[in-house]
Amino acid sequence: MRYEHSQSAPMYLILAAVASSIWVAAWFIPQPVVQLSLATSGGFVAILALAFRQLTVRDEGEELLVSFGPLPLFRRRIPYCDIERAEQARSSWLDGWGIHMSPSGGWTWNLWGFDCVDVFLTRGRKMRLGTDDPVELVAFLQTQIVPHDTEREQ
Repeated sequence: MRYEHSQSAPMYLILAAVASSIWVAAWFIPQPVVQLSLATSGGFVAILALAFRQLTVRDEGEELLVSFGPLPLFRRRIPYCDIERAEQARSSWLDGWGIHMSPSGGWTWNLWGFDCVDVFLTRGRKMRLGTDDPVELVAFLQTQIVPHDTEREQ
């Protein structure tokens, strides 16, 4: 079974509007140093807009690829052998969007909305993946999880 799903969100439009506003402000500022600083800042925000337009979760054979794009600056590979379990969940506004440590524990990779999948990894780590396809993602991950031996038979 293969899995690939991309979620788009309008957040990039907000970032694009901010970048445009910064560039317009740079145009009207007479000091060259301030113009350069604003133009550079606007470029950085425009790059972030391209980096956070969509979130793609894809099966890559032995691992799950989580990638923001279309400019793939932020990506994470999760080997299936490191996944202990996956559960459908709902995030709160406290969890927010983007890539960051979550108040609920672990890392959050979320683009938009509150539907998510909590992926519990070995050594007690957790990753929260935002998605508008949580049922299918959990079902796919269930087929990929390798059982971990918690007890050795004597």
